Amino acid sequence: MIIFVIIQDRTLTMFVALSFSPYQKHVMANTYSQVHLHFVFAVQNRMSLIQDQWQNQLYKYITSIAQNRGHKVLAIGGTKDHIHILMGFGLEQSISSLMLEIKRDSSAWINSRHFVMGSFSWQKGYGCFSYSKSQIPAVIRYIQGQEQHHSKCSLEEEYKNMLRLSTIDYDVRYILKSIE
Repeated sequence: MIIFVIIQDRTLTMFVALSFSPYQKHVMANTYSQVHLHFVFAVQNRMSLIQDQWQNQLYKYITSIAQNRGHKVLAIGGTKDHIHILMGFGLEQSISSLMLEIKRDSSAWINSRHFVMGSFSWQKGYGCFSYSKSQIPAVIRYIQGQEQHHSKCSLEEEYKNMLRLSTIDYDVRYILKSIE
């Protein structure tokens, strides 16, 4: 990112371009945090496109994106139509910036490998839920058991329940749209 600064005195006006990376660590000294976030996002139209043959490669790729930005992935899992990620969230990046990067880059990665016919994309939006350290083991087990969990409960039911438990208001018109 480049920022232009005007420096002016009585005899000289100067334009200076300052350049910095949006990923440089701009955290105040003596800043400490422990933020655990659980993300949920779905394949466009909730289509079952994530195949067993490349699912683990996708999880590794997404994990590398997060780790390269200073976050620590504690668990990643899902089914053929959605993903859950639990991470220790660093302070160097905004939530929306990370999710944009994960979804954009993983879509490009899937498309460049021609894992699906046509074009792969993630649905707009995501769920983001915070947890205390004492809740982390239960959330990890929950993410690791996604296949079994969804044999009893649909993604839509699961997602609405997560929103309700977190007391997050939502509009049903925008909950994980499927093909109509």
